[in-house]
Amino acid sequence: MSLCDLSLYLGSDALCFRARIVQALTERQPQLEKKPLRGRAPLSRKAVAALCIASFVVGLLFSGKVSLTSEPGSWDDSAKEGTRGSVGCDNNNKRVSFGLHKLGENHPRDLMNEVPRTHHAIQSLDKAVSTLEMELAVERARNTGTGTASVVSSNKPPQKAFVVIGINTAFTSKKRRDSLRETWVPRGDKLRQLEKEKGIVIRFVIGHSGTPGGGALDTALDTEEAETRDFLRLDHAEGYHELSSKTRIYFTTAVATWDADFYVKVDDDVHLNLGMLTSRLAKYRTRPRVYVGCMKSGPVLSQKGVKYHEPEYWKFGDEGNKYFRHATGQIYAISKDLAAYISINQPILHRFANEDVSLGAWLLGLEVEHVDDRSMCCATPPDCEWKKRAGNVCVASFDWSCSGVCKSVDRMRHIHQACGEGEGAVWNVAI
Repeated sequence: MSLCDLSLYLGSDALCFRARIVQALTERQPQLEKKPLRGRAPLSRKAVAALCIASFVVGLLFSGKVSLTSEPGSWDDSAKEGTRGSVGCDNNNKRVSFGLHKLGENHPRDLMNEVPRTHHAIQSLDKAVSTLEMELAVERARNTGTGTASVVSSNKPPQKAFVVIGINTAFTSKKRRDSLRETWVPRGDKLRQLEKEKGIVIRFVIGHSGTPGGGALDTALDTEEAETRDFLRLDHAEGYHELSSKTRIYFTTAVATWDADFYVKVDDDVHLNLGMLTSRLAKYRTRPRVYVGCMKSGPVLSQKGVKYHEPEYWKFGDEGNKYFRHATGQIYAISKDLAAYISINQPILHRFANEDVSLGAWLLGLEVEHVDDRSMCCATPPDCEWKKRAGNVCVASFDWSCSGVCKSVDRMRHIHQACGEGEGAVWNVAI
């Protein structure tokens, strides 16, 4: 590559002009050497230094003048003429240098304006690559008979959706489910319409009782499901100490059933505003590997018999240490690629005693963006009511003291009236 090629590649036509002059002088050097040189006294060091400095300053002034007074087109024409000689510059390099010259010198602000768009394009590309990698891995798992293949037949492709909201529930929580159906969970045709028009899927997530051949609990749930058709049944034996396994199987089943951008887990004693949740998640749609929730770092409880006791406390360091940052278990959301990761690797993902800690551990070693969204853990009235009046409608509300809404069956309607976003809000959200 010649000096002119390098100069144009770096976006400086003035340097290319100077390079051609230097090369021309260099080519004439042999002719000059043939002439006898006259004896001349050598210059002193000070004179040489002064001459160098003066030449450098003149060169800068000349370069600045050329850059400021010359039009890009004139240098482009001269570059084209140069291609006919030995100092020619490559056409592709000229086009690149012309674009950089025009962007950087004629319109200096354009360069800064391009930064946000370039950053957004890189994020979108990263998201697309990550999604393709995960989709490929999911399809490979289906074809090899592992992962999600055991949950849903590979002959039935997953349904497209924007978000799948899984409401964690239990056999004894029918009144809780009814309180949600009377407030923020749509029923019947409205539930199907929400799926079809907005891509928002809502299901109560539950397994089976573990009774051989099914028992009264399973029969009652079958009857409820036939009436409401708003359940996602898991191949999982229900139990409080099996929540980590249930969470793992939920994501595996959801990924196999719906091809969504986000997957949400929420407890059945939490008030939720669907429109606010959807609009918040839409902001992260182009970002890869997103983990959204109220991030916390609670103490690791080593004492037996207490609530949230961690039998494997020793893995978190000395006694008295805290957990790593993770989303509180009342509600959290993960993007498609993370849900697919859990689905593919679910047989080897370690389960801690608390399901929110387990999820945080599964994602801790990955390149994941942790989004701490405090609107997902507002307190019940008057807190969420005041925020609504101020124009900051909460995504979710519950009582920390109860790890959910205290006496939720009796209070859910009041909380919905005080802190709800309105029935039409979710239909007006742009996804």
